[in-house]
Amino acid sequence: MIHPLADVQSSQIGENTTIWQFAVVLKKAVIGENCNINCHTFIENDVVIGNHVTVKSGVFLWDGIYIENNVFIGPNATFVNDQFPKSKQYPTEFQKTILREGCSIGANATILGGIEIGSNALIGAGSVVTKNVKPHALMLGNPAKQVAWVNNRGEKLKEIPSGLLTDSQGNKFEIIDNFLVQK
Repeated sequence: MIHPLADVQSSQIGENTTIWQFAVVLKKAVIGENCNINCHTFIENDVVIGNHVTVKSGVFLWDGIYIENNVFIGPNATFVNDQFPKSKQYPTEFQKTILREGCSIGANATILGGIEIGSNALIGAGSVVTKNVKPHALMLGNPAKQVAWVNNRGEKLKEIPSGLLTDSQGNKFEIIDNFLVQK
């Protein structure tokens, strides 16, 4: 369903995706199936959104942002794609930002360009992410720091069961002395 007050120029939108009023989706954007794109959002051309993604109100997705399946982006989350922005001066290529499978970005979080957010990671509301985030990491603050690990549902873990951590490519990880080590 595309609301009649949305400006959707792309034809690459999956089945059962809802785009609400006052959303703008440019011509080359790709949006998967069963997504919910809330009102007052903007999706630029070089943006790919997977399946079952929720983009809440006030989110602008700029060129170079790639979102895998089952990602949640909270209201007014901010993304950056140019490390040295200047008026009317554009880089030859915008920074690439990747949101891996199942991660969640809290309301008003800021994600700098060139960052990869690991699968099932949880970024707390208002956090400022300045570096890559490990799978299943809970990140809080400015700058965001890892404070805990979370399970696939985003619940904080006291102990990490063996084999729990898996990234979107199926790689297994184990935590040893609070470091993520690939198995």
